Amino acid sequence: MDKLKVLISNRQKEVKIPSGIRLLIRRCCHAVLVSEGFEGSAEVSVSFISNHEIKQLNEQYRHKDAVTDVLSFPLGENGEWDKNEETGAYMLGDIVISAQKAFEQANMYGHTIQREIGFLTVHSMFHLLGYDHEDGGLAARQMREKEENVLQLLGLSRTGSYIV
Repeated sequence: MDKLKVLISNRQKEVKIPSGIRLLIRRCCHAVLVSEGFEGSAEVSVSFISNHEIKQLNEQYRHKDAVTDVLSFPLGENGEWDKNEETGAYMLGDIVISAQKAFEQANMYGHTIQREIGFLTVHSMFHLLGYDHEDGGLAARQMREKEENVLQLLGLSRTGSYIV
């Protein structure tokens, strides 16, 4: 992988995003691309949004009238992405994370917000690269294993991030 540009924005005011999260997101995006042997430069957009906004997006794009934790909007298909003409980087897509839901889930699962946001970012990056788990089965298991391998490399494995 050459260069990675991760555009991160906070479009919600419900919860405070801890310091260090932006670096964590960049590290997660980079780790997924390296683990997949991605060649070339890439661009990814990551936004923190409210439960209200993610519920609207979930309804609009997935026809599910519910709050979800993260949505991925790939800009490519079958390993083909548009290129940013100015930078020459592949535009992989957009990730939107409900900051509120991420905090709720970190508390519910008993681990740090860093582990939760790391997981959501890694999970979404695999979606941007074309992985899917909606039908379950082997594809879902393979995606989950890839996610956990990357999280372990980042020091965010399940066993290592629980609060004692």
